[in-house]
Amino acid sequence: MELNLDLPQDLNFIRSIDSQGIRINNDYYHGSLVVSASHLVTGWAVQCLGDTNAENLQVIFDLQPELVLIGCGKTQAFLAPATQMLFLERHIGVEVMVTDAACRTFNLLAGDGRDVVAALIWAY
Repeated sequence: MELNLDLPQDLNFIRSIDSQGIRINNDYYHGSLVVSASHLVTGWAVQCLGDTNAENLQVIFDLQPELVLIGCGKTQAFLAPATQMLFLERHIGVEVMVTDAACRTFNLLAGDGRDVVAALIWAY
């Protein structure tokens, strides 16, 4: 799936996601990652939604976003209630969707200037 839109050069923008990886700006990344408009953290230690815990979510919490989009791979899944509470306790909104949809939604919200983070599980 190709995602293209002209944005200012200083913002991270997800160009595509496919079997080659997740393409942010002009670079491909293989594996799970965390991205905001201004930050990129590769090598996020989450291979499936069930792997999420307070320790590996801390990289997201450190960015202090208003909203987190979790791309859970190719199949819809849901956060465990205890994991949802980690976000609620910090007053951070969280939405879980398939990774393709999380990429598209991230681009729209980041392009509108929203303080959004996408935590993407690459499952190709």
